[in-house]
Order: sequence, then structure tokens, then C-alpha cells
Amino acid sequence: MAAEPLIPLDPAWPRMSLAQAQALMTAPGQKFEMAEVAIRGVPTRVWKNAPPHLAALVEFSRQYGDRVFTIYEDERVTFEANYRAIAALADRLREMGVGKGDRVALAMRNLPEWPVIFFAAVSIGAILVPLNAWWTSGELDYGLRDSGTSVLFVDGERYARMADMLGDLPDLRRVIVSRCRGDLPDGVLRLEDMIGAPGDWAALPDAALVADPTLASDDDATIFYTSGTTGNPKGALGTHRNLATNIMSGGYAGARSYLRRGEMPPELTPKTGLLVIPLFHVTACSASLMGTVAAGNTVVFMRKWDPVQAMEIIQREKVALTGGVPTIAWQLLEHPDRDKYDLSSLEAIAYGGAPSAPELVKRIYTEFGALPGNGWGMTETMATVTSHSSEDYLNRPTSAGPPVPVADLKIMDADGARELPVGEVGELWAKGPMIVKGYWNKPEATAECFRDGWVRTGDLAKLDEEGFLYIVDRAKDIIIRGGENIYSSEVEDVLYAHPAVTDAALIGIPHRTLGEEPAAVVHLAPGRQASEAELQAWVRDRLAGFKVPVAIRFVPETLPRNANGKILKKDLKSLFEEERA
Repeated sequence: MAAEPLIPLDPAWPRMSLAQAQALMTAPGQKFEMAEVAIRGVPTRVWKNAPPHLAALVEFSRQYGDRVFTIYEDERVTFEANYRAIAALADRLREMGVGKGDRVALAMRNLPEWPVIFFAAVSIGAILVPLNAWWTSGELDYGLRDSGTSVLFVDGERYARMADMLGDLPDLRRVIVSRCRGDLPDGVLRLEDMIGAPGDWAALPDAALVADPTLASDDDATIFYTSGTTGNPKGALGTHRNLATNIMSGGYAGARSYLRRGEMPPELTPKTGLLVIPLFHVTACSASLMGTVAAGNTVVFMRKWDPVQAMEIIQREKVALTGGVPTIAWQLLEHPDRDKYDLSSLEAIAYGGAPSAPELVKRIYTEFGALPGNGWGMTETMATVTSHSSEDYLNRPTSAGPPVPVADLKIMDADGARELPVGEVGELWAKGPMIVKGYWNKPEATAECFRDGWVRTGDLAKLDEEGFLYIVDRAKDIIIRGGENIYSSEVEDVLYAHPAVTDAALIGIPHRTLGEEPAAVVHLAPGRQASEAELQAWVRDRLAGFKVPVAIRFVPETLPRNANGKILKKDLKSLFEEERA
């Protein structure tokens, strides 16, 4: 049964069922027509009209000409200027000997250079490796070594963090830095010397992008790193088809909302979006940036999230679309100066990546007059698998929505041997053209998580009679703080490395706007001492700041475990009642 809607809805809604909308939109000759192809030997439904590869997407985007593509502070880059920069950088990379299958890493904040580097690399067949710009130098070192990166692009901030360790990377042939004011050592190039600064791109030669002529849909395109619950981060190997699928899936979900309310989808008109989540996440890169390029939308980047600056941007640029994680919406809604800004241009606020309260769904609609949006995906699915928006979301605020037509979902028992019936909770498995090939250089982990086109998500979930997905619990040991994944074992390993710590567990405690935050329970070795501040500093020196426990409790005995030796983390949550309150 559907949940009671948060606000009164048209009693005649929905005027079209999900099945009726899908049949209409995917009929032969329609924009969202489907076909069946074999992907790694598995028959799979795909979007028939998706771009065949990302170089084709770049060529398609050139039609938008002088329309503004990216805005960053006082820098405005048109689609034509962006195209010329991509074409020029692709040529420079090819001159360096970069070709199909070579790994090109990118570690920088959201800047106009980011999509230029991304599309230049993938268009010539290289594999782009977006690295988490919040990582420490040690974490970045691991990503570069594991991927076998040969060319690295960084901004000045990341270069300062990484410079001392770059010389020890055996596969790294070239480092290219953007926005660096200081001197650079011999052999390190400035991006500005290769293609100029963003303000120069419009004056670059009118040359066509020379893509790799052998480029195909299922060729490797990206390695996005996602930490596992054990061991080092794993690189999810994505394809051109994975990213192109999101373009069509996003468009389908938006059009479906109109049909459900009895209206015909309007002709697409360019809109402006404020992107505040990092492009090194698949949500921003795949689910957002790909659609932005295809639709000719304008994307505004912020140097750092600040709600006042965000409201200034929304007012000045007439931003229609924003979101990313629930934190963004909460901070806009609850800011005391909100009434000083004209936010009436907002049409949709969509997010994912963290738990969200039904109250937030209601307030986005009633206070902003915008439609809320949510969905489910993961790095291994290159983001979008389900999409939830408009009246569907208002009517089912605890759901993640139904799968897009090219995706299949099933709920399996703990052994992965039996599919469970509607309404029962089990492990969520997903299949479709958005599922990545596997994990880079990790065949055992790939074999464990990927089965005949399906990915085992580790999430506990259920489906209702209409196919709407409900995530009951996430993959164990993962804490999601404002959209950033924190994998407990990674932080626990750092705590265990402290000489005073003999037992440690990381758990998530609820936070109203961030969804949850990490907290730790620690048992110290007899005769040893360590304070909360000391252990927090210990973690901060070794991991990104968002992974540092916000609170640490010390217990006199070793932590409670079950018969298999697993720590009973649910028994530890009571230690943080003050923080939970």
C-alpha cells in the first residue's frame, strides 16, 4: 500500500499508471524506445537513442553554441568555447602518447576545467579516473597506484598536497596543474600553457574533436573509487554506455511525471542548475553532468558550499534546479535570511546519497513551490537506477521510486539463492545497462558482487506491488554523512593502528541535516591512555576530514560480539543518546 500523502493531492491522480506511461513513452519510434543487446554476453534492455559514446555527446553539445555552459565565480564558458577546449586538449593528450585504455586521473574541485579534462580524455579512448579531492595524500597515492595512472591533472590545492609523493609513482609519466600561482618543477606542465585559461577558450582554433575511431559503447571510460566494507577502496570500472544511459533515464523520469498527472511533457527548454556536490561522485558526474551537456543546460559551480552564497546565485542566475544531498535543502529552508532572497525560480530540488525525512519532501513543495526529487543508485550502478519525483514522491515519501524501464530489480534471500516475493525484505540486486563492468584489478571482489549482469548491492530493501523501491537499511558498516560515504572498516583500521587502542567500532548516529555522522566506541589497552581529541586528531591526520568521528566513547571492556566474532554495533548506539537527541 502507498503511504498517506503528506499534502492533499488531486483525487484523480495518477491519471496514468506506470505501465501505461512506459508503454506510451517506449513505443517504437518514440524518444525512449528500447532495444535489446548483449552486454558481456548477457541480454540487456538499453535505450535505443542513447549516444553511442561520450565523444558523440560532445559533438552533439556543440549545437548549443554561445549558450553558457559553466559558470564559476566571474568565469562564464559557452558550449562552443568548452568544445574548442576539449578538442584542443584531446590533441595535446594524443601528442603525449595517451591512447585507448590509458588511465588519466583528475583530482580537483568543481571547476570549468573539470568537464574539459573529462571529455577530452574519454573521447580519445582513455579511462578517466576521478579522485576524491577531499582525500589525504596517502589516499590519493593509493588511487594513483591502483589505477596505474599515467597522466594526472590536479588543481593547485591538490598539487600542494601531493607534490612530495608524485615522484614515487612508477606509472605516472606526466603531471598537469591548473590554477597554480607558484613555480613548478621541470617536467610539470601548466594546463593554461596547453589550452589557456577558461576566458581564452573561445579564441582557440575552430578545430573538430578528433575522437578515437574505434570507440564503442561498452568500451572502458571511467574508474570511480568506492570504498568497500573491508580493505582498500575499489575502483568501479564504468563504460561509455553506463554514463550515456543516465542521460536517457533522467529524461524519461521527468517526462513520466507529466504523463502521470495527465499532461503531455513540454518541449525541453534550457535551464540553469546549481551543482554543489563534487564531480568526483557519480551522482554529480554521471546523473547530473551528462544530462546537463545533452540538454544544453547551464551549470553553476561553487568554490565551497555556503547557503547565503547559494541563495545569491539562485536569485542572480535564476537557478531552476539544485540539490544533491538533503543537507543542501535543509540549510536553504532553515536559513534565517531566506526571505531576503528571491528563490522563486526554483523548480526542482533533487537529492540522494543520504537518509531524508518525509518532512523535507513536504517543505520543499510547500515553502519553495518546487518539486522534490530522489532516487537510488550507487557507484557500481553509475548512479540512476530508480527515480522518484513530483507527486509520486509526495505520495510515497519513504520510497526511492520505481526503476527506470531499462533496469531490473529483485529482492534476494541472504544466500542469493531465492528471489523473495513482493513486500519481503532482502538484499537488493540490480541489473541494466548502467551496471559497471566490475572492480578494477580485483577479480575476486568482482566475482563476489557481480553475477550474470546483476550487481549485489548489499542494501536491505523491499518492493511494493507497483515496483516502488524501499531501502530498509543500507549496506552494513556504511555511514553516509551528507552524501559522503564513510566505510567503518577504514576508520576502524586507523583507530586500531593507534598504540593505545585494542578494540574499536564505528557507528552512525542520526543528524537532522546531514542524515548521520560517524561516532566511535573504543576500548584501550590496559595501562594505556588516549583522549577523544587525541584519537580524532589521529584519524584526521590519516583520512579525509569528513571521516573523523564526531564523538568517541571509551568502554572498560572489549566490545560485544556475536558467536561469529562480529561486533554487535546495534548494542553500542545507546552510548550516544546525547548526540542522538
